[in-house]
Amino acid sequence: MRGRHVDSYSMYKRGSRDQIINAYDYDHDKEQVRLLNGVGKDIGNPPWKRSFPYILLATLSSFLFGYHLGVVNETLESISHDLGFHGDTMAEGMVVSTCLGGAFVGSIFSGLIADGIGRRRAFQLCALPMIIGSSMSATAKNFWGVLLGRLFVGSGMGIGPPVAALYMAEVSPAYIRGTYGSCSQISTCLGLMSALFMGFPAKETEGWWRICFWAPVAPAAILVLFMEFSVESPHWLFKRGRGADAEVVFEKLLGGPHAKVAMAELSKSERGDESDTVKLSEPLYGRHRKVVFIGSLLFALQQLSGINAVFYFSSTVFKSAGVPSESANICVGIANLLGSLFAFLSMDKLGRKALLIASFSGMAAAMGIQATSASSLVSSSNVIYISVGGMLLFVFAFAMGAGPVPGLLLSEMFPGRIRAKAMSICMAVHWVFNFLVGLLFLRLLELLGPLLLNTIFATFCSLAVIFVKKNVLETKGKTLQEIEVALLPPGMAVSSHFLNRERFYDWILSKSTTETGGRIVILQGAAEYQSCSLQPFLLHQNLLLNTNPKIPTLLNDVVVK
Repeated sequence: MRGRHVDSYSMYKRGSRDQIINAYDYDHDKEQVRLLNGVGKDIGNPPWKRSFPYILLATLSSFLFGYHLGVVNETLESISHDLGFHGDTMAEGMVVSTCLGGAFVGSIFSGLIADGIGRRRAFQLCALPMIIGSSMSATAKNFWGVLLGRLFVGSGMGIGPPVAALYMAEVSPAYIRGTYGSCSQISTCLGLMSALFMGFPAKETEGWWRICFWAPVAPAAILVLFMEFSVESPHWLFKRGRGADAEVVFEKLLGGPHAKVAMAELSKSERGDESDTVKLSEPLYGRHRKVVFIGSLLFALQQLSGINAVFYFSSTVFKSAGVPSESANICVGIANLLGSLFAFLSMDKLGRKALLIASFSGMAAAMGIQATSASSLVSSSNVIYISVGGMLLFVFAFAMGAGPVPGLLLSEMFPGRIRAKAMSICMAVHWVFNFLVGLLFLRLLELLGPLLLNTIFATFCSLAVIFVKKNVLETKGKTLQEIEVALLPPGMAVSSHFLNRERFYDWILSKSTTETGGRIVILQGAAEYQSCSLQPFLLHQNLLLNTNPKIPTLLNDVVVK
């Protein structure tokens, strides 16, 4: 039936003022229309236990990400002694930064990989360079061997986080998607702490650092093996024209009744996308560029808050207070874990936007405390306590929102058609700013001093609060299809059965709307509606919605003249 609309659609598409609304495809599967009209809306939420094992497996990639990020913290000194570059700060810095460079490259290609071979295979692909790189570092005989191993590991780290965010968003039920998304942050935190504890004996035990590099091979191998038995993303399957497979996966994840509703929504929102090839540049220049800009700037502000400066150089502050580096890292790890657990418990209760605002506000206050400790207002005897307290508060505030929310939020906000590639662009921005902050922090600390530098970080946190309030959409409890409709730019055509009709009406009526007059021409439908008044329609940012309950069941494509 879609084929009969092509010529008429193309004819009217040439007019700049034409608005096309796909109202109801009467000959389409009547069961889908029945479901989307609200039948079955009282069946409750799908059981969370169905999808949880797949989420748990996906968090292994986040665990590996955290482990490899922290594995050199305690082992770098012994590595430099054994391989003969002790005292060469440039070489030591390269061991850390090479991993970040590899992650940047991996993140750029993560979208192409996730769309090309699927989310499940992308997980397996991200684990392979981690296995190879860890093995190379563990058996390295010189500096260049470790460096090459870290480069391989970094490429896997760059692929893992965006794929994990995509997968979790696409297999999670809407009502618990935030909780599942925060599991990724908890897993990253556990990976960091595992690397910390593994590295403690490195200074006393010769060659222990090699054991630390061998250790993550096991979880990476588990990820490769068990992903073979995991489910593929139903969204990816549908985009590839495998609708029957997508429905089978939805039944595994949600159960029969919920699977039918999910398939009905997906079939309407994604219709026609599978035939389009999305170029990597399209998210930058296409109609969704504003959403991509919001996501990229959110990640940039996350890094400009100074969080990685705290993670990388917290030991220096604690050491000046006479606290051993082991105890310092444990304190930071505990603060990070507690904040992540808070996010886990409150993500689907308070919402993403509220957590982001509270998180960046807390980070601004914490940086303000640290800036105050560097001023003449605080006595020298209290400086260390205030500085350490401000640092731990900063880490906790970051972990409760600014850490876990951006990845989850962006995987929800981006339309399915560009989701993978848009995520890869935003993650590349993340790694660029991560690298720059780590590279320049100590130099800026020398030039500007702690008072001015911490004030700059606090300013970026405050700007992030303003930015989130003005630009970020709350996605709590909404399906991915509902979020996609809410973010449509002005003038976009919309299916009125894009989601449950009552929810769609509630959404459109919550906006400022005005009635408009005019005439409509119905391309196909019942004869008595071939010409009628436009009064049943509401106009909102050039988006027209039929509010007459009798018309949607009879109309097909409607062209507004």
